[in-house]
Amino acid sequence: MNDIQGRADIDLLIETFYKKIMVDEEIGYFFTEVVKLDLEHHLPKIADFWETTLFHQAKYKGNPITPHVAMHEKSPMTQAHFDRWVKVFCDTIDDLFAGAKAEMAKQRAHSIATVMLIKIKTV
Repeated sequence: MNDIQGRADIDLLIETFYKKIMVDEEIGYFFTEVVKLDLEHHLPKIADFWETTLFHQAKYKGNPITPHVAMHEKSPMTQAHFDRWVKVFCDTIDDLFAGAKAEMAKQRAHSIATVMLIKIKTV
């Protein structure tokens, strides 16, 4: 199994993850009912975020906190929701990749979820 090596791998990861998360019984409704996520518009932005995060490419422009605060205001998110997001994300990585970047992506997912939960609760 290969490591995450560039944008094509990030695109595969993000597309695979969102296919899983959109139908997830615990948190899928955030994406399908609370915000009615437009995947065609959203996935490239998320891929930009992860390309910036993993490869230090200045692709992502924006503040990821803002839309999550808005989502939290519509339907409160809990630690359990973030834990589920991290689990599905990390499981998706493990299904597709192995290596240093894959491990970094999982570690960053944990960190991002922790920071995001703190930020949405304090804004």
